[in-house]
Amino acid sequence: MKKQNRYLSFLLPFRCVAFLLIFVIGAFAVGKKISEISNWWSIVAGIVNIVTILILIVVTKMNGINYWELVNYQKEKTTPKQIISMVIVIVLVGMIGMYFAGFVCYGVIPYAAPMMIAPIPSWLAVINVIVLPVTTAFAEEGLYLGCGVNQIKNKYIAIAAPAFFFALQHSFIPTLFNMQYITYRFLSFLPLTIILCWSYYKKRNPLPIMVGHAIIDIATVVQILATSLVPGLYETMCGM
Repeated sequence: MKKQNRYLSFLLPFRCVAFLLIFVIGAFAVGKKISEISNWWSIVAGIVNIVTILILIVVTKMNGINYWELVNYQKEKTTPKQIISMVIVIVLVGMIGMYFAGFVCYGVIPYAAPMMIAPIPSWLAVINVIVLPVTTAFAEEGLYLGCGVNQIKNKYIAIAAPAFFFALQHSFIPTLFNMQYITYRFLSFLPLTIILCWSYYKKRNPLPIMVGHAIIDIATVVQILATSLVPGLYETMCGM
């Protein structure tokens, strides 16, 4: 990357605020409780991802760089072994984090918030299979690694601050004003976001993280697709 601009790190809370406002305003606009629109979280996430990417493109251009320089992407730097290793790390740490958070907050192992795989209109679920994983990888890694880890000089803050907001955003995807749920979502992702930010700080290679991130998101959107296409599947899965 050509230069650092510490002001880019002020973008880190953006997604937390965006998700919170969208769900609150959205629920008010359609005359429903926030919990009644929680199944739309993946669509909201896709929209926020696109907005995040556009913001990153604009701010990087204003700073005389481009998106790839922001995340320090370098061609031919990544090997298949690095990608496979990162995928394994993301899956394992992600599962451990969710199980730990489920036990701490709900006393259940394993525990998964049921609304995360709730059905949506089937045509949106089909589009979602491609849109969400791809846009999430570019939006979140661009924001938390590019504007966070790459822009903060202090080693510990460069890892801790982006990891904190990286995890915190999940507390509002979807937004529910329930501290048990908010804490569960935050703790579920915090171990993984710390490891991802630490790994990126050491290696400055975003591609393995982006690919691994996209793969775990594919697993989620496939479940949403299944519950959206198969009547009664969601109720069956929630009852398991």
